[in-house]
Amino acid sequence: MTSDPVADLGRAFEAVGELIARIEPQQWEAPTPCTEWTVRDVVAHLVGLNLVFTALLEGGPMPDRQADPLGTDPLAAYRTSAAAVTAAFGAPGVLDKTFSGPLGDATGVGRLRIRMADLLTHGWDLARATGLRADLPEDLVEESLAYIRVQMAEHSRAGRFDDEQPVAQDALALDKLAAFTGRVV
Repeated sequence: MTSDPVADLGRAFEAVGELIARIEPQQWEAPTPCTEWTVRDVVAHLVGLNLVFTALLEGGPMPDRQADPLGTDPLAAYRTSAAAVTAAFGAPGVLDKTFSGPLGDATGVGRLRIRMADLLTHGWDLARATGLRADLPEDLVEESLAYIRVQMAEHSRAGRFDDEQPVAQDALALDKLAAFTGRVV
């Protein structure tokens, strides 16, 4: 990460947004490496988490997790939610504040890093499902992989990730992140 983690998150959101913008209408119901989810479901997960993180950071009510967060314009829903959560992370003092959640306490910067790792991993899922090229920031992918490796050394994978999968030593960082989070590369 650079010295501005909020700007880094914005770069990650922009890159995944560019990928989402290229999804063709017939691809929204395609299966993904997340075996229970279609392409639309993965994007709904991204938007839903953006809404959850925004509510957590701003102290607002949690969104209805059963509601469809995408509506009729998934790309607009993604961009609106990405802008909202980026602004929430950028609010004064948020990165240093400690937030409680179902997985325990973490600072705002810790929550940001978790959000970014999830975002980039699902960017890989979307690229794999659609056959589109994922031009995700390599430096942010490498940082996310390093962060997730440390986090998972302290926590159980159960309910979060499948077992780590094999990947070539010279694989791209994005493929290493995907393999570490249980995806077959």
